[in-house]
Parts: sequence; structure tokens; C-alpha cells
Amino acid sequence: MSMKRKICVVITARPSYSRIKTALEAIKDHPELELQLVIAGSALLDRYGNAAEFIKNDGFKVAAKVYMVLEGENPTTMAKTTGLGLMELTNVFYNLQPDAVISIADRFETIATSIAAAYQNIPLVHIQGGEVTGSIDEKVRHANTKLADLHLVSNEDARKRVIKLGEDPEMVINTGCPSIDLARKLENENGLNFNPLEKYGGVGSQINWEDGYLVVMQHPVTTEYSKSRENIMETLYAVKESGISAFWFWPNVDAGSDGTSNGIRTFREKENPENIHFFKNMDGLDFLRLMKNSRMLIGNSSAGIREGSYLGVPALNIGNRQQRRLRGENVTDVGYNRFEILNAIKELEGNSRFSKSNLYGDGESGKRIAEILAKVELRSSKTISY
Repeated sequence: MSMKRKICVVITARPSYSRIKTALEAIKDHPELELQLVIAGSALLDRYGNAAEFIKNDGFKVAAKVYMVLEGENPTTMAKTTGLGLMELTNVFYNLQPDAVISIADRFETIATSIAAAYQNIPLVHIQGGEVTGSIDEKVRHANTKLADLHLVSNEDARKRVIKLGEDPEMVINTGCPSIDLARKLENENGLNFNPLEKYGGVGSQINWEDGYLVVMQHPVTTEYSKSRENIMETLYAVKESGISAFWFWPNVDAGSDGTSNGIRTFREKENPENIHFFKNMDGLDFLRLMKNSRMLIGNSSAGIREGSYLGVPALNIGNRQQRRLRGENVTDVGYNRFEILNAIKELEGNSRFSKSNLYGDGESGKRIAEILAKVELRSSKTISY
């Protein structure tokens, strides 16, 4: 009987879990694979939603935890957090001895996963390479690509870009994005089957969401971190002025998140908005249900571009965080200006749903990824292809 391949997946933040969840399930259930799940970074921290609790409740066994986030939420602490993560993850991989390590997307700290694996000659698999965003994420994503040996991308546009970076076309495979698998699970559901206020608590006014609501998720932009408080205030005033009930989610841990969080707290105390309720986190499927039944998603989360395109949900994208990312017809772009944002909310409010797009996958990505990991030739060395 052959030994199972040990696949080590590192989750470093709240959004990374929904980006990989169905692949984790497929790896865990595959007869030729063994899942080694490592939780690190802000995924372990309560003030960023403690994704570890959701992971545990979903029945996943955690092989290791890595505490690595330094306080400060500025470019210097981002670099130090990444350095600490590199040291800790190196030990984790040394102890676990995986056959392959998976690094997810483009968050600043994911480069620690990639370096720790690549330098120890462990085959590195990069999920969702080749996309374009901007900020530090842009540099990190493509740096991960150059460190990785196998590339499982979300669309054909991304696949072509990874190949242009000199990667072997046979090792660049369009699997689609696992987050679309979650969206597919609920595309035929009608209405919201839970009360967000009762199930998740949160803080703020007891809004009347049954008559229609907005979902807001706006993160700081690392290259504009000093303006994060100023930028979030524009969105807060626009949403308050709209008068539409809104569920607002806390930002990721990035340079500038302190300014974003401070802006939210100050606004909440000063303005006491009667139409806004705030959450730290929510189960991935419940968040997609909330988004699916909303009037629109507002902010700069890639969820509006990825899952939003599949579900046909209008997405009002603010600022530069998703600059040049491949997008469907559901996305409307605006700048950091409360009047521009408010006018766009009014215009989109009357819109019907957009048609479904398979731009980021067909809902079978997780199973596809597991099958590839079981069969592909794993290697830890390469040369540029031109």
C-alpha cells in the first residue's frame, strides 16, 4: 500500500479560509492524500474574527498554530510579521515533513510560507497566482509565483500571465477558484435562512434588514495606508446618508487597518448611525448568503469581484485595491468620495441582478485541486522557460 501524499496548507487570514475551504475538504477526503493544516497570523486573532474557530467548527484537525502578528499595522510591522512567520513556518515544515506546501493568493505574509517551503526543497503549490491587484499584494502574488513549482490558477487570463512569467505551461493549471464552489452550493437558495443579528451578535443599531440591506467590507490599501482613516470615513458617511440598512465587516490586518478601525469606532461613537450594524466575522457560507440576498456589496473586497460575479450581485468597488483585477459586468468602480459613492449606491439600488458569470470557476475547483495534487509529479526545482 502506497503512502499518502502529505499536503500542508497554511491559512494566515480570515479571507484565505473561504478561498481554500472546498479544496481542504477534498484533500481531507481523498484516499491518496493527507491534509496537514496550519493556521497562522491574523486567522488566530479574535479582533480579526478568529477564523480558527470557524475552521475547528467545520471539523478540520489543525496540525500547527503559528502566532506571528506584530502590533502596529504599518509597513514596518508588516515586514517584521512576515519575518517572524518565516522563522516559525520553517520549523513547522521541518517537523511536519510535508510532500507539498500550499500558499494561498497574495496577502503580504504569504511570502513567508513560500520562502520557508522553497528554501527547504519542499514542492510549493501556489493557489490563485497570475491575477492583477496593485498594492503590496501585487508584488507578493508574483513573488509567490516565482517561488512556486505548481500553479493552480482561477482563470485563463491568470494562466496566460503566469506562463508569461516564465513558468512551465504544464505546471500552470486553471482549476477555478474554490470560493466559487461555496457560491454554487447556495445559488438555488431563496432568501436569507438566518437572522444575522441573532446568530452573530455584532455591535451597533438593531437595523431593519428585512426590507433590504447593503453589505460593506472595506480594507486599507497598503500603499495608501496613511489615508486609510480618511478613506473609510468617506464610505461611512455615504452609507449613512443612503439611509439603507447595512451590515459592515471589520477590515483585514494590513498596514493601515488601525486607521480604518479607528475611523469606524470614531464614526460609530460620534454619528451613532441608526442604519449600520458591525461584525468581525461570519461563517463563509453565511457571508455569501448575506451577500447574495443584499442589494449590493460595497467596499474593496475581492468577494464582490469573484463570488459576486458568479452570484450576479452588484458590487460597488471603491478605490485602488482591486486595480486591474479581471472583473465581470456586476462591478462598478468609484473613487474615495462620499458623494460619488452615494450617487453610485442610488444608481445601483434599482438594478436587477446581473447574469451569472463563470469568470472565476464553475463550482468544482476543490475536487479538481485535490485530484491534481494526488496525480501530478511533485518537484522542487525549475528553471525559467525561455
